[in-house]
Amino acid sequence: MPDSAYVDWADVLKRHGYRLTEPRQAVARVLSEAQDWLRPEAILRRARRYCPSLGLVTVYRTLELLEGLGYVRRVHQPDGCHGFARTGGRHGHYLVCRECQQVIEFADCRLDPMVRQVARRTGFQVEDHVLELVGLCPQCSGRSSGKTGIRTRRRRGVA
Repeated sequence: MPDSAYVDWADVLKRHGYRLTEPRQAVARVLSEAQDWLRPEAILRRARRYCPSLGLVTVYRTLELLEGLGYVRRVHQPDGCHGFARTGGRHGHYLVCRECQQVIEFADCRLDPMVRQVARRTGFQVEDHVLELVGLCPQCSGRSSGKTGIRTRRRRGVA
């Protein structure tokens, strides 16, 4: 049984006049089940359990649609590649564990005063912002206690 995030996405697609196709359902279901961010290729592999005929182009189109509606957000990586993680359908930011790739969304955004100050100082018309905090989750931090320094990043989000 899909979780409530999947059901909400299905309802959102219907409310905005989009057809709830089997491929879209499969992509939304995979995202709702994920606790970490996923690259589109990983979404494709997982979603084919629900829709064997799903293609990568459809995954990208569905991600673009869900991102436009505010239900997924890109997770940026130092290598330039990105993945996607679900959102609560509101403005928010992510904590990303660099070890296990867990993603936690948080909505506590007190950047508006700073953004307004930067806009006034530079004349730049700011339309949006992205904040992604990267570090170790409590579980991974506990496993690495006693070690110092920053560890080499592993490429994740692909399984």
